[in-house]
Amino acid sequence: MSDSLRDLFFGRRQLVETVAPRRTFADVVLPPATLEAIRHALALIRKQNLIFEQWGLAERHGGGLGLAFHFAGPPGTGKTIAAEAIATTLGRKLLVVRYAELESRWAGQTAKHVAAVFREAVESGAVLFFDEADAIAARRFTNLSQGYERDSNATVAVLLNELERFPGVVIFATNLATNIDPAFERRIRHHIRFEMPGPVERERIWRAQLHATKTPLAEDVNFTELAERFPRSGGDIKNAVLKAAQIATLEPGPDEAKRIEQRHFLRGMEGVEAAEHVMSQSLFDGREAGPPPDPSLRARDRVLFTIALTALAVALVALGVALAHR
Repeated sequence: MSDSLRDLFFGRRQLVETVAPRRTFADVVLPPATLEAIRHALALIRKQNLIFEQWGLAERHGGGLGLAFHFAGPPGTGKTIAAEAIATTLGRKLLVVRYAELESRWAGQTAKHVAAVFREAVESGAVLFFDEADAIAARRFTNLSQGYERDSNATVAVLLNELERFPGVVIFATNLATNIDPAFERRIRHHIRFEMPGPVERERIWRAQLHATKTPLAEDVNFTELAERFPRSGGDIKNAVLKAAQIATLEPGPDEAKRIEQRHFLRGMEGVEAAEHVMSQSLFDGREAGPPPDPSLRARDRVLFTIALTALAVALVALGVALAHR
């Protein structure tokens, strides 16, 4: 089915989220080694013209004129905010790509979406950011027995080709680096590991989540204690702060007298840990969650959906022809 007909039925799909970046590296709390690796890569971006134009390497290397970054690390360790800070530093917009938006039920359409995303990045001059790239850049299948396996391999091939020709800056963020196809290793110039923050970084993250003048804090708040007690990611700390603020608003008394106290932060982080426990039960306890879905069923559903929608399209066209001849 053509893109125009699909858009008629479902509306045009927004493949990327365009972000006007506001965060800078002053907002990014990372271990020193990670921050130094990013700054080194940024320095190389500024030297692209020197390397490829003045030094003539563009004449010898027709592809790979852009810079590709791979941010690898656990969830909540600052990969997304670091990508935004890079875009801010370069004075460019950030195009955020998520696999859920790229994936299509139509055979070959996901690969076309990938190509379209790169075209948009070239036209806008934006930094391209693939969030949770483990899904889109996954290892290719070696034994092709199902249609979805061929489609997945074709998508990876297109992604590799587009990456080779892309002249700009692209960032892949992965939670599990071992899941991406090995072919990406030589096409990505900088592989940067994002570690879990240490106590010093965690204390800075706790403080960074609050407004310097507007957030009302009680005198008993101790960020050093919170950082030492909870070895959590920056994303967890962010959620704990928001939970603490919500809990504090429910205290009795007028709003103008309310303060976020240490006990609120403690309860907020305990809530984050409790949520993680619930999710682990839902995902890994087979008695509650049931077996994982069979990929072959998903492929079959895709085929049946395509047949049904094609039949609907034919019926609508026939109806239109009949009405036109009345």
